[in-house]
Amino acid sequence: MAAKYTKEDIYRLVKEENVKYIRLQFTDLLGTIKNVEIPVSQLEKALNNKMMFDGSSIEGFVRIEESDMYLYPDLDTFVVFPWTTEDGKVARFICDVYTPDGKPFMGDPRQILKAALQEMESFGFTSFNLGPEPEFFLFKLDEHGQPTNELNDQGGYFDFAPLDLGENCRRDIVLTLEQMGFQVEASHHEVAPGQHEIDFKYANAVEAADQIQTFKLVVKTIARKHGLHATFMPKPLFGINGSGMHCNLSLFAGNKNAFEDPSTELGLSETAMHFLAGIIKHARGFAAITNPTVNSYKRLVPGYEAPCYVAWSAKNRSPLIRIPASRGLSTRIEVRNPDPAANPYLALTALLAAGLDGIKNKLQAPPAIDRNIYVMNETERQEAGIASLPATLKEAIEELKADEVICKALGEHALEHFIEAKEIEWDMFRTTVHSWERDQYINY
Repeated sequence: MAAKYTKEDIYRLVKEENVKYIRLQFTDLLGTIKNVEIPVSQLEKALNNKMMFDGSSIEGFVRIEESDMYLYPDLDTFVVFPWTTEDGKVARFICDVYTPDGKPFMGDPRQILKAALQEMESFGFTSFNLGPEPEFFLFKLDEHGQPTNELNDQGGYFDFAPLDLGENCRRDIVLTLEQMGFQVEASHHEVAPGQHEIDFKYANAVEAADQIQTFKLVVKTIARKHGLHATFMPKPLFGINGSGMHCNLSLFAGNKNAFEDPSTELGLSETAMHFLAGIIKHARGFAAITNPTVNSYKRLVPGYEAPCYVAWSAKNRSPLIRIPASRGLSTRIEVRNPDPAANPYLALTALLAAGLDGIKNKLQAPPAIDRNIYVMNETERQEAGIASLPATLKEAIEELKADEVICKALGEHALEHFIEAKEIEWDMFRTTVHSWERDQYINY
């Protein structure tokens, strides 16, 4: 794909827009956005890939003795933040992380995804596309600017004012995203009170993952301007739906959608069916990546529209994978278990690796399940060959360790550090005494 910006374009834009500071952004293994902010006087150094940072201070990056890392800005990700002031605007680049000897650092999630895409190209595909549907909640802030447990509204699915007090905030978010080059396709209130969803146009995997990270930053920034706290926590409240990030996936070869075949009953190609079979085979193995927190597994329970069973259907919404009705270039597979706490680069790496394994080994998908899985009992599910997703982060970590395809796609460095961080997280959760336990057992 042709580059959008040259260095000369960047110098010109920085001058025209009166940019005073540049943020060099990257993402750590747990999906947190990090940035090094530099004055515009350092721009030339940054554009020549000479900006260094201490990798030992970043989660899951490197040991002290090999800490120097370089940030290579991706010029096409240049954008001026619309919420910064006229007298000194702030712009950003998303960067790739390199080692001092000029090699891609394989603890950098963006580089891990790029490596997975190179593998995909060896299969003859030119792009892996994602249309994400990230959901979030808006909570009120207290007088100290800290998040409360109080939702900003009592709205429901597709509701509008006066019930949906988040509407102005959501509109501001959409306008800001559009100023930053997003093509927003839909924005609406979700099922739960205080819950919102904004969908944007699909893009190739790296760009889509970049957009998810930018989206989270915009949502949190604009929400705070409205006196609200936006959270992408998968299940912030008991008893109402959690937040997902459904991933609409497709593979292209040139301009052709490789998932489309009008001659079949469902309009899906053999490639699509093999890819789908790969997702089903590895769903338990990649759950720790697509659902990476202790809290993620509070969302994946029956009764709240989140998928907890490994199955697929073109007709109902209870399975893990749904085939949306659109065909032509829009033919896609919707994977419904990922949540917005996932590191989008790693989640896409895992989904792609799973699908490519299906294509490579010509895996056969099980029959579609067109009835509501939630009303089936365990025996019926077993007879239909329907497995469950892991029930806890601990179970998901063990499944990840046992899945060679997903482990290989992540690479040794990232895998080791990711598992170490998650095992610590599980252990902290496991050994903490929670208020629920005191409520239940204090009278023993």
